[in-house]
Amino acid sequence: MRPLNPRQWLRCFAALALMAQAPATLPQVQIPGVGPGADPRVAVDVNRAPWWAVGRVQTELGARCTGFLIGPNTALTAAHCLYYTRSRHYLQPSSVHFVTGYTMGAFTGHARAVAFRVAPGYQPLNEGGSAGADWAVLTLDTALGANGRSLPLYAAPIAVGDPVVLAGYGQDREEVMEADLTCAVSGWTGDGGDRDLMKHSCAGTRGTSGGPVLMQQGGRWVVVGLQILAELGQADGLAVPSFAIKSTLQAK
Repeated sequence: MRPLNPRQWLRCFAALALMAQAPATLPQVQIPGVGPGADPRVAVDVNRAPWWAVGRVQTELGARCTGFLIGPNTALTAAHCLYYTRSRHYLQPSSVHFVTGYTMGAFTGHARAVAFRVAPGYQPLNEGGSAGADWAVLTLDTALGANGRSLPLYAAPIAVGDPVVLAGYGQDREEVMEADLTCAVSGWTGDGGDRDLMKHSCAGTRGTSGGPVLMQQGGRWVVVGLQILAELGQADGLAVPSFAIKSTLQAK
């Protein structure tokens, strides 16, 4: 091994000095919807209720969100997942796919949307003012929700402190469905159009948009909200309450 010359020694000393000044740990990267502490999300069995009614919404432009079945051929997702900001147009329904039982590239069911209907009042270029209408109904070409594999919408508000669950395909772990089983309703607010929004303490990052906020009621799982937004650096989010969605659907 050849000895180091004086210039090389100086470079080594400079590098060691920089290492000594570096922090002992790297700064934490803030993930929307996940707090700085322990991550409460756990993988769930996509072949069991209620998770078999939750699906990955994929578009042919590469966007991914979450959705859930509410009928044999009907699913809900977030409206913003269906809007292409570059062209400022909604996607063609045929480019939207709904996949159930998805884990690491394998899946149990696949359907293509034949139509979708965005909630009245939603404005994709004014999401803050129309967040309470950030949902859409997908009509699918395959009855993935048959044989009881769909979820009912709860028709009434629930109380602050009530335990809930958020499931979906987070952007940081999009190959598996995960759920936060230990969260609760944390409050109520509204958007710029006076529509109700439910606040919750569930962990769930980008990609869980359109996923169900669930609660057990009378021994069965019911949907109490549809996830639309994750807060930066903390396990908090916003959901459109199910009673608002249900009343709009029944009015049609």
